[in-house]
Amino acid sequence: MRYLTLARHGRTALNAEGRLRGLADPPLDEAGAGEVARLADDLAAWRPEQVLCSPLQRARSTARAIAERSGLTELEDARFNDRDYGPWTGEIKAEVVERFGSVDAAPGVEDLAVVLERARRGLAAIASGPLERVVVVTHDAVIRALLEWVDADAAASAAVPTASWCRLSRDEHAVWRIELLDQKPGS
Repeated sequence: MRYLTLARHGRTALNAEGRLRGLADPPLDEAGAGEVARLADDLAAWRPEQVLCSPLQRARSTARAIAERSGLTELEDARFNDRDYGPWTGEIKAEVVERFGSVDAAPGVEDLAVVLERARRGLAAIASGPLERVVVVTHDAVIRALLEWVDADAAASAAVPTASWCRLSRDEHAVWRIELLDQKPGS
C-alpha cells in the first residue's frame, strides 16, 4: 500500500484578498507562516519518506518546513505546479467568475485537463517508486483536479483551505482512493 498526502501551501496576501495566484509567486504572509508551522508538526508526525513540492515559493516554503521537521530535504517537481491563470493572475476570483461565469471560461486560463495530466504524471512517478509515504505540497487547483479524478463524489465536498491536507492510498491493484479530506493541523 502506498500513501500520498497532498498538502496545500500556507496563506499568502493574494489568498487573503481572494485573488487568483496561479504562477504568481507571492511569499507566505504572517498568517500563512503560522499555518505552515502547525502543518509541519502534524505531517512530520506521519513520518514521510519524501517531500515533493511545486517550484513556487509558497509551496517550497511549506514543503521546506515539513521536510526539516521530518529530517528530509524537499524536492521540487514542476508537475505539481499551480494552474496558469494567464491574464487573470492577480485578479479577484469572484470578479472573474462574475464576468465569465467561471474561471474555466476566462480566456487564457490553462485547461484543467492539462493540469490533471501533468499532476497524474507526477502521481505515476511516485507510484512507481519504492516509497510508501510521500507528501506533495501543491495548490488547490492541482489538489482538486486529482481528487476529482480519484473520486468525483467525494471530491465535490472538498474545500481545500490553505495549509490543509488530504490523504490518498493506492492498493495492490493500482487503484487510488481518498482516505481523508480537508484535514487541518490539530484535527
